[in-house]
Amino acid sequence: MTDDLPRPAFHGFEQIPLREYAERAYLDYSMYVVLDRALPFIGDGLKPVQRRIIFAMSELGLAAGAKPKKSARTVGDVIGKYHPHGDSACYEALVLMAQPFSYRYPLIDGQGNFGSTDDPKSFAAMRYTESKLTPIAEVLLGELAQGTVDWDPNFDGTLEEPTWLPARLPHLLLNGTTGIAVGMATDVPPHNLNEVVSACIRLLDDPDASVRDLCEHVLGPDYPTTAEIITPAADLRTIYETGNGGVRARATFVREGQNIVITALPYQVSPSKVIEQIAQQMRAKKLPWLEDLRDESDHANPVRVVLIPRSNRVDVEQLMGHLFATTDLEKSYRVNLNIIGLDGRPQVKNLKTFLSEWLVFRTDTVTRRLKHRLDKVERRLHLLEGLLVAFLNLDEVIRIIRSEDEPKPALIARFDLSEDQADYILDTKLKQLARLEEMKIRGEQDELDSERDRLISTLGSKAKLKKLIKDELLADAKKFGDARRSPLVARGAAQALDETELVPSEPVTIVMSEKGWVRAAKGHDIDATTLSYRDGDSLLATVKGRSTQQVAFLDSNGRSYSTLAHTLPSARGNGEPLTGRFSPAPGGTFQALASGGNDDRFVIASSHGYGFVTRFENLTGRNKAGKAMLSLTPGSKVLQPAMVAGVDTDRIVAVTSAGHLLAFPVAELPELDKGKGNKIIEIPKAKRGTERVVAVAVVPPGSKLALKSGTRTMTLSFKELDGYLGSRGQRGGLLPRGWQKVDGLSVE
Repeated sequence: MTDDLPRPAFHGFEQIPLREYAERAYLDYSMYVVLDRALPFIGDGLKPVQRRIIFAMSELGLAAGAKPKKSARTVGDVIGKYHPHGDSACYEALVLMAQPFSYRYPLIDGQGNFGSTDDPKSFAAMRYTESKLTPIAEVLLGELAQGTVDWDPNFDGTLEEPTWLPARLPHLLLNGTTGIAVGMATDVPPHNLNEVVSACIRLLDDPDASVRDLCEHVLGPDYPTTAEIITPAADLRTIYETGNGGVRARATFVREGQNIVITALPYQVSPSKVIEQIAQQMRAKKLPWLEDLRDESDHANPVRVVLIPRSNRVDVEQLMGHLFATTDLEKSYRVNLNIIGLDGRPQVKNLKTFLSEWLVFRTDTVTRRLKHRLDKVERRLHLLEGLLVAFLNLDEVIRIIRSEDEPKPALIARFDLSEDQADYILDTKLKQLARLEEMKIRGEQDELDSERDRLISTLGSKAKLKKLIKDELLADAKKFGDARRSPLVARGAAQALDETELVPSEPVTIVMSEKGWVRAAKGHDIDATTLSYRDGDSLLATVKGRSTQQVAFLDSNGRSYSTLAHTLPSARGNGEPLTGRFSPAPGGTFQALASGGNDDRFVIASSHGYGFVTRFENLTGRNKAGKAMLSLTPGSKVLQPAMVAGVDTDRIVAVTSAGHLLAFPVAELPELDKGKGNKIIEIPKAKRGTERVVAVAVVPPGSKLALKSGTRTMTLSFKELDGYLGSRGQRGGLLPRGWQKVDGLSVE
C-alpha cells in the first residue's frame, strides 16, 4: 500500500503498515524509558520512581522528626497512587536510597535489615522494615508547597503529583545515579556536598569560569567508602571537561605485625567476593606467598579482611599490587554525565554546563518561590485593609449584617470593598473585633509592607537574587556538608605478577616416557629408572630444571612445544600425556625435552648428524600446535638437546652407532633460531642408511664425559677428549674395541 492512497478503516480500526506501527511503538517505548524510567532530571537528580517515593513519604508525614512507618505502607501508597509498577522494584528503589554504603547522602532512614556491604540485596521484606525521611530530604521537599513546581495528574487522574522537586542543592551530583535506557545510558558518580556548593558559588561569582577553574573546587568523585581514588588529576579534569571517562578506586590496607589488613574496599565491592577471588587463586596455587586469609568484618568494622603471608620476607607492596590487578580490590567505574536537561532532552554535559544549567533551575525555583510569597503577602495586605475598614466602622458593619438580607453586596457598595475583602469580613469571628485588634492589624500591615518591599527589591535585582541563592547554598552546606570520604591519591598502575614470580623456585626433575607421558619430581637427585610406568611404557629421557622455568618438548616432526614446569603433575603418579596439553600432527610422537632460562643456549641435533646452537626462548611459545624448530631429513630423529655452559670454552661431543666420536669447540657450530643446521659429524654416504648419531653432549672444562654401553660406563676426562678433537663435520676417532656400541652420553 502506498502512502498517497487512503487508509481504509474497518469496524473502527485504522489499517496502517506494520513497519510504521513498529517504528511508532518502538519510538514511544524508547522515549518512555529514557524520560520516565532510566535517566534522571538535572533539577532534582531523581528518576520518577525515586521522586514518587520521596513525595509519597512526605504526604504520609514521614519527616525526619516523625515516627517511622512500615515500608509496605509507603510502597503501597507509591504504586497505588503514583507509580503503577511492581512492588518489589519500588521497594528495591526505596532500600537503595536508605543504604549508607550505596548513597553518599541517604534520603531515607531505614530501620530493620536494609542489606549490608557484603550483600546489598539481602534486605528484609517490606512488611518487616520501617522507614522515614532523613533530614537532608528537606533539601528536596522544603519548598514544595511554595509554588515552585508544576503539578501533573497521576496515572488515573484522581490526584496530582509534582513534575519535579524543588531541590536546593544539585542532588544529582551529590548522590549520583546509574541507568540504562534505550540506546543510551547514564553513570553519574557521587560527589562531596561542600565541594559541589563551592563550585556553584564560584560559578555564580564568575560565570566565565572554565571547567579547569571549577575543578579547583570539585576535586573528583566522593564515594560512600574510604577507598582511595587513584585516577590522576589530569584524567579527572578530562572527565569533567567531556562528561565521559572512567574513575579507578583502590582498597586501602594497613600492616598489623606480619599480617596485611584491608580496611576499605571500592564502592559496591563486597568483602565476600574479594575473599572468593583471592581464595580461588590460592586453590589454583597461584598465590604461594599467602598462607591464609580471614574475614573479620563486623558492625564495628564493616570491612576487615586479614591476609596472612607465608613469611616476613614477602614483598607486601608487590603482593598487593598483584591483588589490585587481579581482583576487585581495584575497580574501574564508568562516568557518563548523560542527563535530562531543562529542555527535556537527554544530553552528555560537562561540569560547567551541568552546574550552569542547574543554577538556572535554582534561580527559576527561587524566583517562583519569591513571587508566590509576594502574591500571598499582597493578598494578605488586601484582606487586612478591608478588615481595618470594618474595624473602624464596626457599628455600621454590624447594622448592615443585621438588617440586610444580602450583606455582602451592601458591604461592597458601602465601603468600596472587593469580594474577597467582604467575604473575609463576614468570616471574621467576633473576638477578633476587640479593641486591641486595630494595633495588631496595623502591626501586621507594617511587617507585611516591609516584607513586600524586600521581595520586590530582590526580584528586581539580579545581584540580590544571586546573593540570596548563595546564602541559601552556604546555609545548606553548613547544615549537611561533611568531609571528603574517598581520598584522592596518585598511584601507579597495579601490575599482575608473572606466574613464574608467584611460584617458589625449587629444583625439579622432569621425566618423560617413551609414550609421551610427563611428570615432575621435586629435587635433582631422582633416579627416574626406579619410578613406576604404565604397562608397555618406559623411561625415555629426564632433564633437570627449576619449578619457575619453562620445559620445551620436541616431537618427531621437529616442532617445539613448551609449558611451565610447576604446572606439570607430580611424579607420585604416572603423570599425564603431552597430547592433552599440545596438538602435534597426526602420527607425531615426542622424542626429546629441555628446560632452562630464556638466555640459556642448547645444541639441537638430529640423528643424521645435523644441528645448531639456539637460545632456549626460541624453543618456547604459547601455540598448542607448537612451532617449527628443527628441519628433519627423512628417517631422522630428534636427539636430546645439550645445554651449553660457555660458548668459548665448551666442547661439543657427538658419537655414532658405529663407535665414531668427535669433539670440537662449541664456537664452530653456528647459532640459529631454527632450521636444519650444519653438519656436526660425518657419516659416509655408504653408511647413512645404517649408521646414525646416537647422542650429542656438551662438555665444559673440568667435567667428564660418561659413555654408556649396556650396563657398562666409560669415563673420559676433558683432557682425554683431546684424542678425539677435530673440526666440525669430520668423521671423528673410533672408540676402543668393546665400546663402539654406545647407548648414550652424559656429563659428570
